[in-house]
Amino acid sequence: MKKMTAIAAVSSCLCLVPFAATAQTQAASTTAANPLAQVDKDFVQAASMSSSTEIDASKLATSNSSDKDVKSFAHHMIVDHTKLTLQLKMAAPHGIEVPKDNSDPAILDALKPLKGKQFDQAYIQKVGLEGHKQAVAAFEKEAADGQNAKLKEAAQKALPTIKQHYQMAQDLATKKGVAAH
Repeated sequence: MKKMTAIAAVSSCLCLVPFAATAQTQAASTTAANPLAQVDKDFVQAASMSSSTEIDASKLATSNSSDKDVKSFAHHMIVDHTKLTLQLKMAAPHGIEVPKDNSDPAILDALKPLKGKQFDQAYIQKVGLEGHKQAVAAFEKEAADGQNAKLKEAAQKALPTIKQHYQMAQDLATKKGVAAH
């Protein structure tokens, strides 16, 4: 039984926001100095949560995993998601805060008590597969529908990396016998 996490809810919402609702929400949720469409605000939140969760969960992997392949994947995620977070911050319009420590507590709390093979399976499933699937959806949504040119461009530039991470996670899952749910 899977629990829907906050990131899943955010990512799911990203796919369901119709253009009319976006325009209405934009007027209610922006300031004259920093107008930012709701789709862009949702992307900043989803992308920063995704990267923050990736980094924190991957740090856990360095201590809770005993598998060299999982640790290698985790190290790769820490490096790349740190870069992606910086790129997102640089793309965000002046006055728009990109949260730096907004990891999904449900994912981290589920991983913290696990060690060894149990940790590896949960990490690959929740972070590698599910997390990257949701991240791809969020970045694709921004690349297609984003209203802020810099954020849209940042999403387009980051999308190949996120897709590569998802492929790496699928390969790791296959190698370690972790089924996708």
